[in-house]
Formats: sequence, structure tokens, C-alpha cells
Amino acid sequence: MQNFLENHQLIWYAIAGLSLVIELGIMGLSGPLLFFAIASAVTGILVNIGLINGWPSEILVVGILSAVITLILWKPLKKMQQLSSKTDESSDMIGLKVPASSEITATAGTIRYSGVDWQARLADDIDGEVISEAISDKSQCVIVAVSGTTMLVKAL
Repeated sequence: MQNFLENHQLIWYAIAGLSLVIELGIMGLSGPLLFFAIASAVTGILVNIGLINGWPSEILVVGILSAVITLILWKPLKKMQQLSSKTDESSDMIGLKVPASSEITATAGTIRYSGVDWQARLADDIDGEVISEAISDKSQCVIVAVSGTTMLVKAL
């Protein structure tokens, strides 16, 4: 314990590691503790090479670094998180031809598969435009993607 008290950089490395574990394990890389963990690790390095010394200056540096790192990384990380697709394109149901059990529009509808009515809506193309007009009841359609429990379909 005396070693920790005499070597502040070890405390900052431990705080950085603990913050990172909590961020990744519990919070799912949402940000706040990630920035603090990076700032704590950098502060540990600065203490280790002798650029800063003493608790007040170390705490000040962690605060300033946390703010600067947040300003630099916030938008890129949020953009990266938004790029991840919420549409599952690996489902076994993709490519199946199924009948519409009610009219399917860009916002709602149902299909019938394996004796069950599934929520469905028209799939969007790359530009966000709806691929086809509404699919009428009993018409055949094909599942092109799955978003949660909603099947994204297009007309045959």
C-alpha cells in the first residue's frame, strides 16, 4: 500500500483500468468513463516522466484532459455508434417469399410465416426512399431484412 502512496502514477493507472473495465462492462462504451480513463492513463504517464507532481496538479490535469478528450472524441464516437446498423441482414428469414396477411405500407403491415403473423413494413432503398408501393393483402412479397421483430419486405 505504501508503494501506491509513494508512486502516484500507479494510482492513476489503476483508476484508468477500473474506469475502462466499468465503461466496457457495464456502460457499453457510451463515453463518459472512457474519456476519464484515457485522461487518467495520460496523467499517470505524465507523473511517471516527471512533468507533473503533487495531488492538486494531478487532479487538475485529469479534469482538463477529460474535458479536452471529450471535446475531441465525442462527435466521432457518436457518429461511429450511429453507423452501426440496427437492421439484421443475417437472418434465416431473409429471402423467403411469404404472403401479406394485411396491407403492408412504409410504416405497418403483417406477413404470414409458419402459421404466425409477423409485423412488417416496406423496405427502404439506400437513399431512404421506399422501394415499392403498398403491398396488398394476400400478395406475395420477399423478406429483405429484419429490424428487431419487424420484417422489411418488398413486392415480388
